[in-house]
Amino acid sequence: MPPLLERLGVQAPVVQAGMGGGLSRHELAAAVSEAGGLGTVAVNGAEAIRRELAAARALTGRPLAVNLLLPFARRDWFEAADAAAVVVTFWGGPRRRTGGIWLHQCGSVAEARRAQAAGADGVIVQGVEAGGHVRGAAPALRLLEEVQGALPADYPLLLAGGVAERSDVRAALEAGAEGAVAGTRFLLSEESRAHPAYKQRLLDAEETILTDLFGAGWPAPHRVVPNAATERWLAPDRRSSFFAHRAKKEERQPVRGPRANQILNRLLAPGARHLPASLQARMIRAQRPGSRLLTPAGPTDDGPGSLVDAGALYAGETVARIEEIRPAAEIVGDLTA
Repeated sequence: MPPLLERLGVQAPVVQAGMGGGLSRHELAAAVSEAGGLGTVAVNGAEAIRRELAAARALTGRPLAVNLLLPFARRDWFEAADAAAVVVTFWGGPRRRTGGIWLHQCGSVAEARRAQAAGADGVIVQGVEAGGHVRGAAPALRLLEEVQGALPADYPLLLAGGVAERSDVRAALEAGAEGAVAGTRFLLSEESRAHPAYKQRLLDAEETILTDLFGAGWPAPHRVVPNAATERWLAPDRRSSFFAHRAKKEERQPVRGPRANQILNRLLAPGARHLPASLQARMIRAQRPGSRLLTPAGPTDDGPGSLVDAGALYAGETVARIEEIRPAAEIVGDLTA
């Protein structure tokens, strides 16, 4: 049987990561798919999913994916996402809730086994190098090898984490992955909906921090570029500089924020998905670097500019190797030429 991406009609072994909260919308997803990769829409709410898919389809007739975060996704989100060629789920117990192609992003061998047993058509193996919310605790290529040894030889695997250049894609394919998933490289594209100042911070960045600081309602590890909020809450113990440097070598556990912040994050978690959108928006607008409640919201080009200093500047370790903003189509070409 042909590889999964080939069966879908995806020409290049490149998948654009689903960068949630509106960072990757129809403009980016359509540009990646039209260039031969698999573009991904990542927005919250059934209405927004339907709207972004329709807008993307007006720009390309090629396959599209929708990314859903399981801690927040509701039934109608899945119903809307089922209109895409692929549904990608992340962060939660894998369970088939779609009738089409379903991929689950995993950070361990055990999770990959659960996804395969639950009927996932393939898994995305995420390494600790990845940006955004990080499920993996091992380097991507090492985890890929471990997952390969635990699953059937012909089971489709894609690799996420550490992908920003052609050599990274080649290494993933040579290691046995069917395709490579890139997030930070596409975040720094012209079509990305990241705030312009956010993009500039990433271009200037040389280090990242794996932390749980921006965890109000979702106390999960995430990799970010330092900003005023990380300096306010992590620097007092020299964590911002020491752990960010250490991340390049041996990081496996996130840098914890203050105990009080952690407690507040966990208390909010059970009801986070049920908070009215208007209340969530007010919390995001009120967020400042000194706030104890720091939401997972990233700075979008139509959101509060204050999040550049007060919010999560998601980025993978590859950010240190990216020097310019490019059109998404050119990025797909660069990754596969």
